[in-house]
Amino acid sequence: MTRRKNGHDYEISDKLWNKIKPLLPLPKPKKKPGRPRKDDRKIMSGIFYVLLTGCQWKLLPRFYGAPSTVHDRFQEWRKSSLFEKMWKAGLLDYDKNKGLEWEWQAIDGAMTKAPLGGAGTGANPTDRGKKGTKRSLLTDGKGIPLSVTVDGANRHDKKLVKGTLDAIIFQRPSLDEGIQNICMDKGYDFPDIRELVKEYGYIAHIRRRGEENIRKKEIPGYRARRWVVERTHSWLNRFRRLLIRWEKKIENYYAMLQLACACITFRAAGLFG
Repeated sequence: MTRRKNGHDYEISDKLWNKIKPLLPLPKPKKKPGRPRKDDRKIMSGIFYVLLTGCQWKLLPRFYGAPSTVHDRFQEWRKSSLFEKMWKAGLLDYDKNKGLEWEWQAIDGAMTKAPLGGAGTGANPTDRGKKGTKRSLLTDGKGIPLSVTVDGANRHDKKLVKGTLDAIIFQRPSLDEGIQNICMDKGYDFPDIRELVKEYGYIAHIRRRGEENIRKKEIPGYRARRWVVERTHSWLNRFRRLLIRWEKKIENYYAMLQLACACITFRAAGLFG
């Protein structure tokens, strides 16, 4: 992704577009002749602009085309699972070039405001009961997103673990290929969660509630593990469309999350500059 000097226009790089273009669904045949179809690359740049800046669809610069056209194409591509396919393609490239770190995975939840409500929202316990949404994220050992699920902000993190593990979009290696650990904070310290992750083939690393916070940085050879998922949540919040959930329809919110995860993965693979 490149940004023009005027500060308004974002364009997809040739390298990234060559990865996205083969994933595009075939356009629907027109019932009657009319205006030619707006360029897909320009439309995708407009969708990236909305994701990155958080602007309303109707305020999208005309550089990308009519806002209604860009939004309609977003809906068309969302229904074809394009954004999930982009995320998978990014993971495939990253795994091929750098290698996903399956040995140490991490899971954590994060809450954001959702003033318009809709499915997957609920009373936010940290924001005076206002509408909020919670996303549960699983990453590899370097913070590359592998899975994301959404529920109401009042939903406990432990209730999202199974859905998050079931939603991994890239095939996990078999356990014969190596041990897989999963790092979780004290909010997941429950016997049923420890048993659940064991059933999925993980070795759980969960700090117990009430356990003293030992300064492990002073221990020789110690390497922090769980912070990578917190950093990835921070990366997601840099996409201003995700900082506050403005999508009332949960499927549109998922599409934006998937696109953001694709961006993070493509960037890590060296394709999103």
